[in-house]
Amino acid sequence: MDLLNYLDAAKLLAKREQFKRIFFYRICGTGMGAAACLLKENGYHVEGADSQFYPPMGDYLKSTGIPCHQLKDFDPLFLKSFDLIVVGNVVPKNSVDAQTIEQSGVPFCSFPAALGAFVLRDVNVVGIAGTHGKTTTTYFATQIFEKLEGNPGYLIGGVMEGRPSAKLGSGRYFFIESDEYDSGYFEKYSKFQSYEIDHLILTSLEFDHADIFANLEAIKSEFRQLLKKISSGVIFCSDYTATLELKSEFEKERPELYWMNYGTKDHNGPQIISSNDKETTFVINNKTFKTNVVGFHNILNLSSIILYAIREGFSDHEIQGAITNLKMVRRRQELRGYYKSIPVIDDFAHHPRAVELTLNALKEKYPGRNIVVIMEPNSATARSNIFQNEFLDSLATATQVIFAKPIRPTSVGWAQNLDVVSMAKDLNKKNISSAVVESLEELRKELDQRLTADSLLAVLSNGTCLGLWESSFVEELSL
Repeated sequence: MDLLNYLDAAKLLAKREQFKRIFFYRICGTGMGAAACLLKENGYHVEGADSQFYPPMGDYLKSTGIPCHQLKDFDPLFLKSFDLIVVGNVVPKNSVDAQTIEQSGVPFCSFPAALGAFVLRDVNVVGIAGTHGKTTTTYFATQIFEKLEGNPGYLIGGVMEGRPSAKLGSGRYFFIESDEYDSGYFEKYSKFQSYEIDHLILTSLEFDHADIFANLEAIKSEFRQLLKKISSGVIFCSDYTATLELKSEFEKERPELYWMNYGTKDHNGPQIISSNDKETTFVINNKTFKTNVVGFHNILNLSSIILYAIREGFSDHEIQGAITNLKMVRRRQELRGYYKSIPVIDDFAHHPRAVELTLNALKEKYPGRNIVVIMEPNSATARSNIFQNEFLDSLATATQVIFAKPIRPTSVGWAQNLDVVSMAKDLNKKNISSAVVESLEELRKELDQRLTADSLLAVLSNGTCLGLWESSFVEELSL
């Protein structure tokens, strides 16, 4: 493989003044599309190509005026008219796409490197990282600082009603969801390594992404590299052993960094005074706040941003005004509507901890409802048996569970496939009525048999759930 034209973050930064026309190869991914929009907003000529332009990103790209090309109709010689190719991490090594890029003779890089060099190098970057809660916390930060400071920049790896996934901004802050997944087939380190992060908010740290990480220690190694580079400090949740271990290492190695911790057992962590389905009153840092956010895990995530705002010098009164009417990212405990008067919740949860926290939040927000869960294990790790026992434990608060059997085998080479049939049997033994379905037709049949007037339906999937969200089921929901 000839990588003579590959530019890592350092090389890209050194040559960034040479690049004016930039092409995004596989532009329709959430991160790629957002990065393309930021570079366009920053004055670069941007175009891109992909095999499909699915909504919402496909629709948004069209609205920005970025020229988007179909790969099937694409002339590779066209690439030579650009100064730089930004390559999506969905492009596999040794694929036809990779060969086309490498043989073009045009310099190429990953989208995290492009973001770092062309956008983030010149702003105050607050990176929000961790196994759980990155997207929600970044959206909280963006909304809060829009009220506190006016016009922060942001990049959020999710879909929000009424706003794009990324914005350049013109204020003192840029909030970026900082993913630990790798950057490209030619750059096998975490995206956040290239983000020029000044302040780090670390919400959690557990094992995940088994298709690229062998164990938790491998993920911690990525964070070690990041902690060597950040310039200001860290706000972290102390509920996770791995985060405490990193603090112990680096408060000695880099004593100039500030460290602020919050967690369920910390004196400055959130303590809930009262809550209902519409609001929560809680204490953090010996100060009382009220918000429309419900669910302890959401309050925990919100607390990290409150602590950052306090550190930045904003008053309690200013912060209270900024947290009163926060919105959630789509597919994070999102009420999609009512099916025959039954609330239907769409949530992205695909890790045992996320499943447990989501179900606990739903029980708190919808007391008295019997939770019927549809679980579609869709990520590489979720489709493996690595967390089989942990998933069983996380579903303990459900009344009934319907497993959508994974269509694809896991891509984790050292693990077996998740055995949902065995899981259903184990849950049935615990008096949690469970079944396995393999088609949309079977799923709809199970739903109609199981749902009653006091049910709540929680759909846990980072995919389409056997096509449920693309079927007539959506049209049958009332608001």
